[in-house]
Amino acid sequence: MLVFGIPKEHRKSKPYHDHVFAFSIVDDHIWFRNYQISVPHNEADKVARGGLDKMTLVEVGPRFCLNPIKIFGGSFGGPTLYENPFYVSPNQIRALEKRNKAGKFAKKVKAKTRRKMHELSNPLEPDEFTVLSLLFLVMFSSLPIKMCCSVFME
Repeated sequence: MLVFGIPKEHRKSKPYHDHVFAFSIVDDHIWFRNYQISVPHNEADKVARGGLDKMTLVEVGPRFCLNPIKIFGGSFGGPTLYENPFYVSPNQIRALEKRNKAGKFAKKVKAKTRRKMHELSNPLEPDEFTVLSLLFLVMFSSLPIKMCCSVFME
């Protein structure tokens, strides 16, 4: 398998070692590991043919995890052979967050409208303090009387 191979006679190439590729399916993900078969190098520890007791596997990478979304029958199309039911696209996540934020704004606008309707249906009765405040405002401010009255009418 030359998927992770180095071009022939490349200046940074290393000596070839035997590799073992491990593919496993756990938690609806495909896990990939790349191991190198390590054997002893000195003469006393040389492994005889078929002697696997002194060989070890050393993980050399690359290591990655795949989360398949869809598997098609052709290269880039065709009938869908597999579709991940648990996959949620990032666009759907962003749209949901945006909808939640819009919901907060709509809630504020609705509360403000409800408050205005409550104020209109339950007007405050004028008392002596309101009249005194208006008189005080007219006497000690430079605002015209019409403007002072409009402040209290709101």
